[in-house]
Amino acid sequence: MKRTRQEASSSVAEAGDIAIARPWARIGTRTAGIIGGYFTVANRGSERDRLLSAASPAAATVEIHAIKVVGPDIRMQPLPDGVSIPPGTTIELKPRGYHLQLMALRQEPAVGAELLVTLVFERAGRVDLRLSVADSGLVGADILDEEAHRGG
Repeated sequence: MKRTRQEASSSVAEAGDIAIARPWARIGTRTAGIIGGYFTVANRGSERDRLLSAASPAAATVEIHAIKVVGPDIRMQPLPDGVSIPPGTTIELKPRGYHLQLMALRQEPAVGAELLVTLVFERAGRVDLRLSVADSGLVGADILDEEAHRGG
């Protein structure tokens, strides 16, 4: 794995044909002990890869989740088979989309802290990265209301 520094606190991790950018985490507002993890993953190769799993010393469990917005509510479900990353594509793990769910945190992180996460890909193998912790921002009905007022 090769790690370089990009902008101020944004690091890039690479393994094989996989490149990861903009890793960050968001403190949850609904349930203590849970935090979401996000990043962009690009497959620069000619073969499909798959994000199979993730782990972190900061959490007892890390799952890969998909999310579906249903009115003001969201429904999350673990993806036991991970996320497929077709060749030549970039996938963004983000709030209200694919994301990591770090659960049973050993300690609540502060805004600005970094959480170590190890990702496991089918072809590229293991990739270590640090998620920079950000404030929770708007979630649930609040973000839907904000989007309605913005025309989003």
